[in-house]
Amino acid sequence: MPSLIETTPCEGLLPVSAGGVTLTEAGPARITSVAPLRGKARAVATALRKLGLGWPEPGRSVRSDGAACLWTGRDQAFLIGASPDGLDGIVALTDQSDGWARMRLEGAGAEAVLARLVPLDLRAAVFPEGAVARSGLNHMMAVLTREGPDAFGIMVFRSMAGSAVHEIAVAMKAVAARPAFG
Repeated sequence: MPSLIETTPCEGLLPVSAGGVTLTEAGPARITSVAPLRGKARAVATALRKLGLGWPEPGRSVRSDGAACLWTGRDQAFLIGASPDGLDGIVALTDQSDGWARMRLEGAGAEAVLARLVPLDLRAAVFPEGAVARSGLNHMMAVLTREGPDAFGIMVFRSMAGSAVHEIAVAMKAVAARPAFG
């Protein structure tokens, strides 16, 4: 019988660094899609508060103690790094843990790197810490989160991990080369 070996989505691909920007794989975490059932929004907010979180406003995230609740669309959020205890019967839950690759891009040129790949204005004044957006990352869908002044969380479908790492690495090298050309 074959022996399967568990690997992370970016196994052997990361970390990558160029020009003071680094792309790393975020540690493994439970990812649960949460969609409140009709009329249960208040109960969901109460249950999330018991987890130290809350329901995020559109385009925002709520974080606490290594867990997060990211807005991912109308009446939908991703609960990351927390068990959905207390949500049974008031939301539709889907375990998404194995379906996503989670990465972190950080460094002074992170915005410039993503500007080559994402059709969004990611300047801190427009996309502040805690902001979340679903957008294209070159040719693939992604969920982006600003995690710090020069840091972004990037989630892509697991099947796109290699492509995402390649695209981001190419953009990192291009941004790093700009000073050489004045």
